[in-house]
Amino acid sequence: MLEEQAFTDGRIFDGTRRLRVLVCVSGGGTNLQAIIDAKEAGKLENAELVRVISNKAGAYALERAEKAGVEGVCVAPKDFPDRAAFHKAFLDAVDEAKPDLIVLAGFLVVLPEEMISRYRNRIINIHPSLIPSFCGTGFYGLKVHEAALSRGVKVTGATVHFVDEGTDTGPIILQKPVMVEEGDTPEILQRRVMEEAEWLLLPRVIELIAEGRVSMDEGKVLIR
Repeated sequence: MLEEQAFTDGRIFDGTRRLRVLVCVSGGGTNLQAIIDAKEAGKLENAELVRVISNKAGAYALERAEKAGVEGVCVAPKDFPDRAAFHKAFLDAVDEAKPDLIVLAGFLVVLPEEMISRYRNRIINIHPSLIPSFCGTGFYGLKVHEAALSRGVKVTGATVHFVDEGTDTGPIILQKPVMVEEGDTPEILQRRVMEEAEWLLLPRVIELIAEGRVSMDEGKVLIR
């Protein structure tokens, strides 16, 4: 693990070297692909993907990583006798990569508290709603969009936030709204939120952090 960052001006990263990014993902990895695509398009010049970790051996995200030349690692709970052993192996896999930033891109695993404490303000998550709406325990994947349509909202979107000990409760970094259209199904709305918000927001936040433009001030995020 790299030395804990503690910049006097509150910045998460100072931008003087390339940001080491580790991505954690459970499924297909569309948000991971958005990061890979942004990198290939030259939009993340000061960041490098150093490892992808999945909790599922068959996750397509691992194939995406391999195709992009990024190391992929599987740490599956079923391969360990108990949760404590899994958490240790998972944290070891994270530490080995020496990340500056950990990105949760559809990672359906509760992080061990030790990891949150060790990487305070260096773990970000993408959530498919405008937090504080439709977030917290039980709100993930299509469930978020089902709830939004059931409530009848006219605007939804996505949020990138820092991870703390709560569920979707960490400081918000960026949000992007997406209009709900007549005739939307949860699947259609999910796709639109991905295309119009998630796949744009996540690479943008990584880029801002890599450039040294994100800082914390009394629990709130400032972008320079």
